[in-house]
Amino acid sequence: MSQRERASGVSETRVIKKYPNRRLYDTEISSYITLEDVRQLVLEHVDFCVQDAKTKRDITRSILLQIILEREEDGEPIFSEPVLKEIIRFYGDSLQGMMTSYLEKSLKLFVEQQEKWRGRMASAMTSDPLAIMRDVAEQNLAMWKEMQEGFLGRSARPRKGKQESDES
Repeated sequence: MSQRERASGVSETRVIKKYPNRRLYDTEISSYITLEDVRQLVLEHVDFCVQDAKTKRDITRSILLQIILEREEDGEPIFSEPVLKEIIRFYGDSLQGMMTSYLEKSLKLFVEQQEKWRGRMASAMTSDPLAIMRDVAEQNLAMWKEMQEGFLGRSARPRKGKQESDES
């Protein structure tokens, strides 16, 4: 959020213009910026849109995809080849809209879980780390038991008849 937005209490969408020479111009700071600068805006949760300077068309998604492409080519990619192929197969499919919603909700849940984990790790530094690890282990064990019962049903529980015959 800019100083102007904090002072006024109003959040405005920051406009970035893309010119035919492929340069990006940030209208808020009146300066040309790079894709890395746009990536930084994303990391800082700044609300922005990218417009084609000539047509005024919103090309934000294209710029975001370009940033993802650059990040995928450098270092460790997030998307494996099979995942990318599956995503491509959803285009034009009757379930395309459902897939969009599913991905958005899954990513939101993942981010929430990540924030909780970071909170636990931060509190581990200030409180009893053994107690926190014990709580995490108990939660994991409970989830594992639940999952096992869901997959295996009654067969996951020991049978009384079998135990009694083993004890004899």
